[in-house]
Amino acid sequence: MTKLELIAENERLKAHIAKQNLILAKLQKMLFGPKSERYKKEEEASNQMRLFGTQISKEEQQQAQEQEKETITYQRKKTKEKKSATRIPLPEDLPRIEVVIEPSGDLSGLVKIGEEVTEILDIIPPQFQVIRIVRPKYAKPEAKTQQIANPILIAPMPERVIDKGIPSTRLLVYIIMSKFVDHLPYYRQIEMFKRIGLKLKSNTINGWIAKTCVLLKPLYEAFCKHQFSKKYLQADESTIKVLKVKKNGKKGKAHTGYYWVYYDPIDHHVVFVYDPGRGRKYPVQHLKDFKGSLQTDGLSVYDEFDKLDHITLIACMAHIRRKFIEALPNDKKGAEPAIVLIQQLYEIEQQARQNNYSAEQRLDLRQQKAVPIMEQLKNYLDKLHDDPQVLNSSALGGAVRYALGRWKYQKRYLEDGQIEIDNNLVENAIRPIALGRKNYLFAGSENGAQWGAMIYTLLGSAIRQGHKPMEYLCDILRRLPNIKISELNQLFPANWKKQPDNRLDLI
Repeated sequence: MTKLELIAENERLKAHIAKQNLILAKLQKMLFGPKSERYKKEEEASNQMRLFGTQISKEEQQQAQEQEKETITYQRKKTKEKKSATRIPLPEDLPRIEVVIEPSGDLSGLVKIGEEVTEILDIIPPQFQVIRIVRPKYAKPEAKTQQIANPILIAPMPERVIDKGIPSTRLLVYIIMSKFVDHLPYYRQIEMFKRIGLKLKSNTINGWIAKTCVLLKPLYEAFCKHQFSKKYLQADESTIKVLKVKKNGKKGKAHTGYYWVYYDPIDHHVVFVYDPGRGRKYPVQHLKDFKGSLQTDGLSVYDEFDKLDHITLIACMAHIRRKFIEALPNDKKGAEPAIVLIQQLYEIEQQARQNNYSAEQRLDLRQQKAVPIMEQLKNYLDKLHDDPQVLNSSALGGAVRYALGRWKYQKRYLEDGQIEIDNNLVENAIRPIALGRKNYLFAGSENGAQWGAMIYTLLGSAIRQGHKPMEYLCDILRRLPNIKISELNQLFPANWKKQPDNRLDLI
């Protein structure tokens, strides 16, 4: 090989090693590293690089050392003895069972001067009970001698989630909550029920949940239609393993399906939609009636939406920052200035959040403070892009390419105070799927995955509205059999109001 060929080969191998080191660093961070992407600059390190790579001068280092040697004297008050820790007060609405312990001995003639009360938190393990619906029957005496219409009087059976089924609404909701909120697979619940004394089969529970979701489907579809009429949504997607069901009813191999998630940061509603793939045709179908700002990560299927007049695409600063965080171990000098500038942008957002700024106030704050920082960041990214020492195949080069590729979408958040700097809110909404995936691993069928989307949608939105999820789901299931299609919006989490307690709520 010639000298030039050797040099080229050497550069290629260096790039390959850098890429492998990046992959190794990612894997190590996934296994052992902290999940937070916050970054603290090491200000006191003597070799610390300043913004755009300028080093701290010797004079500044000497001043810092002198400051470190400065002696400070002060007076302080003598610390008092620590008070005994006070216990967290127990909720007042918990039922109380009073146990009175009288002192031993003869109490006659003694005067009670007070009492000492100690509260102990107890738990009643889950237990089953049977609700007997008794409907007295009455007969008209004259029916013995005369022909009378309706000679027997009996109250009609109230509407139930599963007509003629044995589960109460509360039991159905308990099973659903245990799986989709507490992430307990059905088979674990069945084992728990066995210990309590009730034997249920998995097919029985699947049948119950299927009938429950059939009842929920009209509400879910109406809620999705309402969600996609909003003016601002964040979008993301997450995988779910789904078992294929063969024609003979047996389970086949698992394939990867997707939950597409759309979050409304203003009204705090979330919608999950299940589809078998990740292609562009799926979000196109979901968003066919959407008109407004759509905030996403860098998945290419979303880029086409920016070509439409009625959709404005917004990027996510957290994804841009993540690329530079990943590049930090390989090239701190190049990655750190970008991270510091992005951190300053987030400090501006924190200021607006802590002071409860309105959208207009947040827009003014961004125009004053964030716009100059974004310009600095863009100039620095351009400088790195033109630097021949920053290889395209390196982690830093990839971070720069990603940031510049998303730049026209990212800077749009500066133009609207309602738009968030990133789509972390929708990523937080996806968390229940990730937790559930670790526990129940897969959905038993395509229908099961679709049921999951419906339940994640309604419960996720109810929790974000501050509702107790069990209370909310029990109530809407009792009301759905008798509600009109035009009145379904009353059951949306943001509009829902609890009904007065009724004896029939037990069923």
